[in-house]
Amino acid sequence: MNPCDLSLINSLSAPAVHPDALHCVVSVTRPDFRADAYTGQLWRVPLTPGGRPRRLTRGFRDTMPKYSADGASLGFLRAAPGEPAQLYVLGAGIAEPVQLTDALLGVSWFEFSPDGGSVVFSSRVPEEGRYGTTDGVGPGAEDPRLITTFQYRMNGVGYTGDKPVQIFHVTLPDLDGEPRIEPRGRAKDDAGSETGLPDAVQLTSDAADHLQPVFSADGSRILFTSSPDLDASLVSDVFSIRPDGTGLTRLTSHDPGNPLSVSDPVESTNGHWLFYLGQEVSVTGTDFVARNTALYAAPAADPTAVRRLTDPETVDLSDGTIVPHLSAEVLVLNRTRGTGELLAVDPRGRVEVLAAGPRVIETAGSADGTVVVSYTDPQTAGDLAVVDDGGLRTVTDFSETLRRDTVVALPAEETHPSADGYPVHGWLALPEGPGPHPVLLNIHGGPFSQYGWGYFDETQVYTKAGYAVLMCNPRGSAGYGQAHGRSIKEAMGTHDLADVLAFVDGALAAHPELDGSRLGIMGGSYGGYLTAWTIAHDHRFTAAVVERGFLDPLSFVGSADIGWFFSAGYTGTDPAAVRAQSPMAVVDAVRTPTFVVHSEDDLRCPVEQAQRYYTALKLRSVPTEMLLFPGENHELSRSGTPWHRRRRFEHLLAWWSRWLPTPQNPSPEQAREPEPVRA
Repeated sequence: MNPCDLSLINSLSAPAVHPDALHCVVSVTRPDFRADAYTGQLWRVPLTPGGRPRRLTRGFRDTMPKYSADGASLGFLRAAPGEPAQLYVLGAGIAEPVQLTDALLGVSWFEFSPDGGSVVFSSRVPEEGRYGTTDGVGPGAEDPRLITTFQYRMNGVGYTGDKPVQIFHVTLPDLDGEPRIEPRGRAKDDAGSETGLPDAVQLTSDAADHLQPVFSADGSRILFTSSPDLDASLVSDVFSIRPDGTGLTRLTSHDPGNPLSVSDPVESTNGHWLFYLGQEVSVTGTDFVARNTALYAAPAADPTAVRRLTDPETVDLSDGTIVPHLSAEVLVLNRTRGTGELLAVDPRGRVEVLAAGPRVIETAGSADGTVVVSYTDPQTAGDLAVVDDGGLRTVTDFSETLRRDTVVALPAEETHPSADGYPVHGWLALPEGPGPHPVLLNIHGGPFSQYGWGYFDETQVYTKAGYAVLMCNPRGSAGYGQAHGRSIKEAMGTHDLADVLAFVDGALAAHPELDGSRLGIMGGSYGGYLTAWTIAHDHRFTAAVVERGFLDPLSFVGSADIGWFFSAGYTGTDPAAVRAQSPMAVVDAVRTPTFVVHSEDDLRCPVEQAQRYYTALKLRSVPTEMLLFPGENHELSRSGTPWHRRRRFEHLLAWWSRWLPTPQNPSPEQAREPEPVRA
């Protein structure tokens, strides 16, 4: 694909399966260059063979569809251009959705009550005097912020302490009643502060975020997670509160010697069991490194009698949520060796694999025993399938245009031994033509993340430009067990460096169509770290791209939103040991031409990391350039504005055309050469 083809990539929400299991509704969003935003609508997808999906809504960006238990109401979030998302609901036979909220900072989550008569939702509530709550007081005129906790900012959100996520409860209006008309003129003066929207009751108010509220099976309580200790811990718990805001209760109470960071509380459909996901963080409360997420369950009547249902060494559920299924069973998603599996788990700990294979299951929905998933694979950016007798029956083809209008390179699975014999698993994607092809080694972020079988725009853009792309999951990655992930704890740049270089060596030895004399290396976040570390220790690469890099652990502490615990977790706290793992400490050894790419609003790896690294290279006369994106954060390459994502690819291709030109991506000098005169 070319950078301009980004608009062909569709992303799917979790499917909302209607209770009759005959159809589902899904949100389909895509980058839109005309709007320079992500637009999307809801689609109704028949689940019976032969049915055709049809567009259900025509909003600017409609997302997160969910059915009420009786199927009479369909809720979703709708955002107008430049505006935050609000909650809307469609009733049976109602052509136009009814708006339920007008939250200043928008709605981020919602869930229907079991009887379908009300909704619980979450929204950030700004402190008075901030974020437009006072006319004429802009960001630069707000009062100073007094900071007293470690956690006070988040990448993509900004400051969090002055706009915590709170929980609201709202009763659905009569969807057949009179439509809401915005008052104007004299009527607006008479209406005062009335909005015509149903009154939402705020249930929580303390400074912590209150996340993922859902109703208990009988509707008497609302379950959610929260982290009251904002000062020095990642520990969180499951709480409940009544729909009228009374009876706040902490439901979980874990071993103080091994507390958890929890998420996604939900009761089984029969109401007998409480399920949630948990990640062990040890007695320190911050030992997060390479901790797989497990499924926990307890009797709803006694949440303290909890047991862990999945083994965190071999199963990692961190990529998904919990979906109630059947009476006491739930669905979860396991990431393993580059795939995303769908598992069914019951309270006894019985685990059944419902869907696996060379793909990534991203979300799931269930109703009346029918399971629908959204998935991605090397040729599919996002589509829906019904789980059927251990296989998948695809019911949409939202990637048809992508396959039709672009050349899709299919990656081949590879495993090569590291220097100590450890198997390094990954993929090779080849461009069209016989070769020899220049090679780009692309290193993922995290580091506790993984490359896999899903459609990856980076691979497709570079193969279209004539490059072979190598991707591997070195030690430190997710998907291969906790020991694999923790092997670089306080040893960054050791096993991981050996593994990526061995993967390159193994691929070059196995594939004569690769040009071992023309190698590039690139990566973002932790991938930026390992790229910068590699070019200081190995000089085989013609050029490099260091993007949004974790480049100096010492300055990362105090400047990054996660700096107060991340650096200590991975590099330790001894200054000499930290320096021995820091790319900035070995920048004198770099002589590889390096392109430094960063976003100005990145709070995860602050822009100072890039600026200092770029300046250090310039002072040492290493060929270097720096590309800075205004208004973007750490997620630029995944969810930045469409125009910036396109420009990023264009600049990266220009860099590679300079140092590793190909016929498809010629150098500026080659591009200007006139066509030969034919006799």
